[in-house]
Amino acid sequence: QLHRDLYQFAVNTGGRWKTVDNEISATYPDGTKVIRFRPTPAYATPEAMAQLHEQFNRLWESGEIEPLLLIPTYILDFLCIHPFLDGNGRMARLITLLLLYKAGYEVGRFISLERIVERTKESYYDTLYQSSQGWHEGQHDLLPWWEYFLGVMVLSAYRDFEKRVGFVTSAKGSKTAIVLDVINNLPRDFSIRELQERCPTVGIDLIRRILRREREIGHLTCIGRGADARWHKQ
Repeated sequence: QLHRDLYQFAVNTGGRWKTVDNEISATYPDGTKVIRFRPTPAYATPEAMAQLHEQFNRLWESGEIEPLLLIPTYILDFLCIHPFLDGNGRMARLITLLLLYKAGYEVGRFISLERIVERTKESYYDTLYQSSQGWHEGQHDLLPWWEYFLGVMVLSAYRDFEKRVGFVTSAKGSKTAIVLDVINNLPRDFSIRELQERCPTVGIDLIRRILRREREIGHLTCIGRGADARWHKQ
């Protein structure tokens, strides 16, 4: 259904399993094309996807496997099956986002996982290649893909989020310090307009919040209302 909705205006195969076999290949600068992986044949795709979903749902409900390991395992299997003619990578990243939400990891609401993949696409494709070798025989090594998924994609997202929150917090804190410093240097009685004129980089909403807080803790009192109100330092 997600694939159908994503491709309803682009191609006429949205929401349908592939009808012909596909392959994952790489083209080098000299024009040489190398097949990196042959996914599940088209005729076997419906059954492969049914088995994948049945197994995933059972393991998810039982809690036998940590979600942060189960999710990338599912995504690797999905990409090795490559169930659609087009859009498999996009679908995999969208499903990744939704499953992380379901597991309680919502960093993707604030940080673009797609952008992280684009930024690290060489590692993305290399680890997929490493972990897909031997997949058809059940002899593949999940570790390279797990390390990328957790150590590069998810961890990078949380680090980017932490930096962004820290920036916002420090910026807001510095603006609060500016307002308080200006208040200390204003006459004992002042208007909000006088304060705003001396704090051109600070929004009026933040100024009002600071004034209310200072009034609540007893540092300021407000005399009058509206544009004629005066603030008095205690």
